[in-house]
Amino acid sequence: MTSSEVSVPFRAGQEGYASFRIPAVVATAEGTLLAFCEGRVGSRDDFGNIDIVLKRSTDGGLTWGPLQVAAENGDALAGNPAPVVLGTGRILLVHVRNAALATEDAIRRGTVSAADGRRVWICHSDDDGLTWSRPKEITGQTKKPAWRWYATTPGHALRLTGGRIVVPANHSLPPAGADNGTEGKYNGGHCLLSDDHGESWTIGYVDDNTDGYINVNETTAAELPDGRVYFNTRTDSTAPGTRADACSRDGGRTLLKRFRPQAGLTGPVVEGSVLQLRDPDVLLYSGPADPGFRALMTIRASTDDGVTWRSAHTVDGLPAAYSDLVRVDADTLGLLYETGDFGAYETITFRRIPVTALT
Repeated sequence: MTSSEVSVPFRAGQEGYASFRIPAVVATAEGTLLAFCEGRVGSRDDFGNIDIVLKRSTDGGLTWGPLQVAAENGDALAGNPAPVVLGTGRILLVHVRNAALATEDAIRRGTVSAADGRRVWICHSDDDGLTWSRPKEITGQTKKPAWRWYATTPGHALRLTGGRIVVPANHSLPPAGADNGTEGKYNGGHCLLSDDHGESWTIGYVDDNTDGYINVNETTAAELPDGRVYFNTRTDSTAPGTRADACSRDGGRTLLKRFRPQAGLTGPVVEGSVLQLRDPDVLLYSGPADPGFRALMTIRASTDDGVTWRSAHTVDGLPAAYSDLVRVDADTLGLLYETGDFGAYETITFRRIPVTALT
């Protein structure tokens, strides 16, 4: 791996932000790479003054243009970027917003008002990511009134072959009995669907199970060669391992079976990314592979639609956390991921990996 194949679009403490987290990356219809993340103004915390920022690359991720703000919420939070490129070339950016001091703990406990809690918004770009539209709220179509916490993806959203937009998402339920709502068993998963280029939205599958066996959390998706949608989720539960997966035959509207353990993907409790390559047909997963720590970023590969996995490419042994995958060109895969020499949140780094190294 030469130094020219690794670039650092975001480095903590630079360009007006204390930290950068939650990467997402897409390739536009023009072949431009758009690297999104949360620019956190004051700290590394998940709350506060947070903008969705991006950088553009017109040379396959070798170099990056200046930092841009794609979505902001004043001094409050705009985060969890879930970008997707439509057939028209429009780039749609689904994301969430909440009040600056509305922490996840407070939202899950139900002590935050609906107005200050997690709400769902969209904006778009029709000029290859150079400028972005005024945002529009879609919470009424995408969030059930009882849900408390709410998050889109993280990572890129999905456009199916037929044009449907699928945005994996997760939520939390109100508690029962003496519970306060912060317990992991109240995590649930769902997806958002649009069949009209993001003009209107419906909620697809909902996976709510409070038995504590699998707690669906941050979720990623890919379209398999046979048209099924494959969902892979983070879970912190009593089930084997820290990942679970499920499939849909109707474009995300329902699941064939509820999420089940995927113990073949060893790693800590953390977000992951999946991407279905075509030519060759191989499903990829990126995420840390150390079982106990956010470290050892590794790409795993499956040739049986996510049933079994093998290690395909280990990046290095350094700290690493969230990631997202993109097909750069016929010969190159791109990995945008959180990493650093002494901590996982020092940079968001982009790495070009030959497809032949994975297959």
